Amino acid sequence: MTPTFGAGGGEPYARALANDGQLLLIPDGFGKHDAVVMDVSRWSAAADATDMSLIEEGTGPLLDIGCGPGRMVKAALTAGYVALGIDVSQAAIDVAEQAGIPVLKRSVFEPLPLEGEWMTLLLVDGNIGIGGDVSLMLERCAELLSPSGSVLVEVQTDPATDATFDCTVTLDDNSGAVSASFPWAQIGSSALETRARMTGLRVTQTWSRDGRTFCRLGHE
Repeated sequence: MTPTFGAGGGEPYARALANDGQLLLIPDGFGKHDAVVMDVSRWSAAADATDMSLIEEGTGPLLDIGCGPGRMVKAALTAGYVALGIDVSQAAIDVAEQAGIPVLKRSVFEPLPLEGEWMTLLLVDGNIGIGGDVSLMLERCAELLSPSGSVLVEVQTDPATDATFDCTVTLDDNSGAVSASFPWAQIGSSALETRARMTGLRVTQTWSRDGRTFCRLGHE
């Protein structure tokens, strides 16, 4: 089984969810000074204005891939959409379920409800990098997406970024809790456009808000 985000070892992701901590994502062979800071407390909080503006770009039914504790699913439900989140982290699923948010403990690469019928697929908070293969993720999104639907992807601010690597996450404290190594990817808007064309999708819109950058993709 392929290792997944923040799992194994000292289970830092589960611990961060329990304590609203920060995680450091560190590529294998590098140190903390090269880390990407991930604010898990933001993932557990209510959707902010930028999150809500992204929800408003979509419609239902909406699937949040790598939903974590479920803030975007809750936001979509508040907007009146039919919505579902999926995640492989039992700790994240537990948090979402305790809040009454509809979620499934499942990988995006496993069979899912409404295949080919989702009007909006969300990949935010770096989740385009799940599995370390952006092209494979886009191929799967093409299978899940309705012919008239949209994939809304949060990308790196540098449009040329196109990186695949193994990494770990660690709690940003003195606990020493480090995950097992897992594959991850990062991509910017221009690189995403190139990869999308090879999977039957195309980028139709790119925009930035509050230091975050997003792309909309649809079927060719």
